[in-house]
Amino acid sequence: MELTGYRFGRIEVAGEEWTRDVAVLPSGPKPWMRKEGHRVHPEDLQDALAEGPELIIIGTGYSGILKVTPEAESLVKERGIELLALKTAEAVEAFSELSHKRRACALLHLTC
Repeated sequence: MELTGYRFGRIEVAGEEWTRDVAVLPSGPKPWMRKEGHRVHPEDLQDALAEGPELIIIGTGYSGILKVTPEAESLVKERGIELLALKTAEAVEAFSELSHKRRACALLHLTC
């Protein structure tokens, strides 16, 4: 799935513009809602985990404000899934490069 044109608060996913946080899953994009605004908890990963990924990339926002909780990190690692948490611009680049080689999900915070 192609990700293009990221800038603060906006991204295109497969040609469709998104202006709110988005989960880019093998089954298609969907809104990404979290339990708490700037923290990723285990339950925030359930849609991605259900897709059986080898890799989950989390876009932590324009400035990197979003944080992944230790519990969420542990859950992903326990399942043998690689986790990358990067500023969203870097996460978009990583997804574009790696999703052709591995089954990947991108969970992208578009602001902050």
